[in-house]
Amino acid sequence: MASAALSCQLSCPIARPNFSLRRSIPGSSTRSATQSFHTIDSRLRLVCSGKGCRSVVAMAGSGKCFVGGNWKCNGTKESIVRLISDLNSSKLEPDVDVVVAPPFLYIEQVKSTLTDRIEIAAQNCWIGKGGAFTGEISAEQLKDIGCKWVILGHSERRHVMGENNEFIGKKAAYASSQGVGIIACIGELLEEREARKTFDVCFQQLKAFADALPSWENVVIAYEPVWAIGTGKVATPEQAQEVHAAIRDWLNKNVSSEVASETRIIYGGSVNGSNCSELAKKEDIDGFLVGGASLKGPDFASIVNSVASKKVTA
Repeated sequence: MASAALSCQLSCPIARPNFSLRRSIPGSSTRSATQSFHTIDSRLRLVCSGKGCRSVVAMAGSGKCFVGGNWKCNGTKESIVRLISDLNSSKLEPDVDVVVAPPFLYIEQVKSTLTDRIEIAAQNCWIGKGGAFTGEISAEQLKDIGCKWVILGHSERRHVMGENNEFIGKKAAYASSQGVGIIACIGELLEEREARKTFDVCFQQLKAFADALPSWENVVIAYEPVWAIGTGKVATPEQAQEVHAAIRDWLNKNVSSEVASETRIIYGGSVNGSNCSELAKKEDIDGFLVGGASLKGPDFASIVNSVASKKVTA
């Protein structure tokens, strides 16, 4: 996959409203650009040196941003009671889809006590129908307990548990076939970014989802640079926007312009109440996948509400 095909977002300012959420990306307006890496203020930043910029037309998709809370392997019955109390008492803006992903053990507790305003996601699922697969959870079982979403391809599954692109794609295909929404995670390691492979890695991971998924109707893409997950480091708004724009370009060229304009692309990687507002202002950042901050009800609520000001224009 040629990573050099990226419309210029940083070096060519475009007059556009900050509140547009969706856009169409006609292939005829996409220009090629050359990318290079530079270290700026000790942070790796991918910049576009081409002069071509694409025209942007805001286009309605779902009309809502998306914020997910990934609790990972955290929580006890007692701590979850407190977290649920905080979430239930929080005022969440209506124009945002919100989900939380508890550990499997606590999904039933969360489902029975959490406000209906927030949907439930699982953190993983098996590659197919249940059976003799010790320790695994099937998509059918997720549906049975009321999970509407599942997180797949998270960096910890890839780089700690050893799941490869093909395996993750098969998981996504089966979960989607059972009507479970997919939060499809992609992102590069620090050494891959340093080696100028950010787009190559992200596109390969994205292609595995695209090759396997029967439909993009209920799919959210989460770009999570691995070097920013749990490290306290966060991509600058410009860094995140640039990769999000490249992902949307890839969808336009390899799936369809409709999928490119309507698929929500969210950012994850040390997102918190302090940095979410600036990230949310970027055109192609349609929400967040939140880790540690999702374990604190007030912080998570502030992140949800930070994206509510993004509006869709025709």
